[in-house]
Amino acid sequence: MKKRTFIALVLSLPSKNKTVRMRIWRALHGIGCGVLRDGVYLLPASASQVSDFVDLESDVKAAGGFAMTVELNLKASTQFDRVRKLFDRTSEYTSLVTQINTAKKTLARLGQPRAYMLAKRLRRSFQEIVETDFYPGQANRQAQDALSGLESAVQRLFSADEPRKVKGRIRRLDPVRYQGRIWATREHPWIDRLASAWLIKRFIDRKARFRWIDKPKDRPKGALGFDFDGADFTHVGNRVTFEALLVSFGLDSNPALNRLAATIHFLDVGGIPVDDAKGLETILKGARNKARSDDELVLAAAGIFDHVYSAYRSTESTP
Repeated sequence: MKKRTFIALVLSLPSKNKTVRMRIWRALHGIGCGVLRDGVYLLPASASQVSDFVDLESDVKAAGGFAMTVELNLKASTQFDRVRKLFDRTSEYTSLVTQINTAKKTLARLGQPRAYMLAKRLRRSFQEIVETDFYPGQANRQAQDALSGLESAVQRLFSADEPRKVKGRIRRLDPVRYQGRIWATREHPWIDRLASAWLIKRFIDRKARFRWIDKPKDRPKGALGFDFDGADFTHVGNRVTFEALLVSFGLDSNPALNRLAATIHFLDVGGIPVDDAKGLETILKGARNKARSDDELVLAAAGIFDHVYSAYRSTESTP
């Protein structure tokens, strides 16, 4: 029954104060209120934006108007369905998908910097809709798929050195056969390669040695390759290299590693947003700016990933 509970802000403003009326209306619109009728605005009781009603109520009263909040419990499913339609965001998602499809056609003409900026702007627009989409449905999923497709297109178009994903199943491997090996990947490692190097050293081959190569053909004889075309471990299907390594060595049953994998996936190829992603990316950028070599960067990044993994483990173990 809790999901059928709403908080209503009932208000009346002095008709002469147009400035206050416009400010209150914009605030109500911004937090995603449903309009039951003139002067009656609703939010699901579970919505975080409900706390904004307190400030709005105070603002209305300060302007000489009337305001109060009321809790509504809709027991009948028909009532709930009618009220839920007040929060339908289909038209907003449809508009966004149209913008995304148009953007796809212009990527090559825009060039790399502007294409990346456009994809990020559309991702922010998607997030703004999501924040007030209290009952996400098919339209949300369609917009998410369209946005992921755009981000993948940008990645393919402007990241020629990124490995192309391959098809097929990922075979489970015996880690005993992968000890004390040389692991080679492209130089100037970034998100997926940094995380993969940490995973290899931390969970797969503690005596691993890394070689940074310019081209796939530069891989040392006998070395295991990761995250480049033709490597032993690379993108498979929708999985980035970090995720492929998890599955290959039976580490995908570790909840903390899976959480980290979701973050790495988003930062590497886009997709479903992860709250921690931007913070991790910022810290890694700082490490990259200070590192004087790829080895130094991998070492610094390993410490960062250790901390993130430890935090995820403690979260998973908290009752």
